[in-house]
Amino acid sequence: MLKGFSAELQRILIILAICSLIGFFSDNYSLWMLIGCSSYIVWMLWQIRRLNQWLVRQDSQNPPEASGIWGQIFDNIYQLQRDQRLEKENLQAVIKRIQEISSSLKDGLIILDARGHLDFWNPAAHRMLALNTKDQGQSVINFIRHPKFVAYFEEGKYEEPLELPSPRFASKHLQFQITPFGKNERLIVVRDITQVHNLEKMRQDFVANVSHELRTPLTVINGYVETLADNNTIPSWNKPLQQMLQQAKRMSLLINDLLVLSKLETTEAGHNHKPINIEQLLTIIKSEAEVLSKEKNQQLTLICNNTTKPLLLPGNEKELHSAFSNLVTNAIKYTLADGKVSMLLWQDQKNVYVSVSDNGPGIEAQHIPRLTERFYRVDASRNSGTGGTGLGLAIVKHVLMRHEAELKITSEPGKGSVFMCVFPLPQ
Repeated sequence: MLKGFSAELQRILIILAICSLIGFFSDNYSLWMLIGCSSYIVWMLWQIRRLNQWLVRQDSQNPPEASGIWGQIFDNIYQLQRDQRLEKENLQAVIKRIQEISSSLKDGLIILDARGHLDFWNPAAHRMLALNTKDQGQSVINFIRHPKFVAYFEEGKYEEPLELPSPRFASKHLQFQITPFGKNERLIVVRDITQVHNLEKMRQDFVANVSHELRTPLTVINGYVETLADNNTIPSWNKPLQQMLQQAKRMSLLINDLLVLSKLETTEAGHNHKPINIEQLLTIIKSEAEVLSKEKNQQLTLICNNTTKPLLLPGNEKELHSAFSNLVTNAIKYTLADGKVSMLLWQDQKNVYVSVSDNGPGIEAQHIPRLTERFYRVDASRNSGTGGTGLGLAIVKHVLMRHEAELKITSEPGKGSVFMCVFPLPQ
């Protein structure tokens, strides 16, 4: 660039020198200086016109021939154009590659702008939700109008995916996972989970049907075993009959728990919800559990840190009774004789807390994440001593999920356990 400026400066000096000499000999210095400057300005305007014509023309890529600073200007602009074309080609190649990858995915991909409007989607999303080119720029809520999706979308808590019936096909089920990125933009991954949903439905139906079918014959067997045990006159049959009766009752408890769990999984949440006096409910559960705790000479206490007014929480009383009762019963079963079991109720500005703690043997940390799984046992040998079904905490988990609550478990071997239910206060 400095070389171009030097050449242009030389050109100006040469023009001024020639005009000065002609003006000096013709005795009209000003006129020739004006002619010289005007000629230079006309030449500059001509170069600007050439530059403009070259930039306007789309058919020509080669710059006009020029010398001095204008030659460098043409060359620099031409180089910038080449760099821009290369960058554009690279970006187009990347975009094309991304489009090819997204088109090959079976899962739907939807990109939303900062306003929540449709910006891009792949063919799978088009098939699942019937999105068309004319829909670009519209709100995603116009196409997925399910109240649960609207609440999920607007709440902004995207840690867990949302499962819904397909808005296009009644026989399909879809899973929506939203991930924020960029400047308030969002990526929605839509997955067809119809097969998984159907398998889960088959499992639920199978468990429910088998449990119902087993209940009647088991009731008959249990009744006859009780009759035989009550009227037995052969001493050697006393022990077998008592074991049969004990196992029949255990199977009845197992079937009842399976039916409860099946009902929790298959019925819509929010059924029969009404304001419940939690303190009164816990008092009832305490009185029911005292029979079992007294057999082991345990101390069962209930503390309610809410002295101003009754603590009311919307929910299903029968379901909450089952959840809290399972926690208290488990604490009593797994706590040794002369132990302590405490029930505590309190609240803060955001949540209501119900905790059940004991000073039993405790649970090792690696087992805690799996405690709410069906039939999971920390120690298989403990089952014979407690007589549990292995479904109590699974029932607790499902009840809390239906009340938008969560179960927090803390335990330390040799120091006992704390099972805390956290209920968000209604807004």
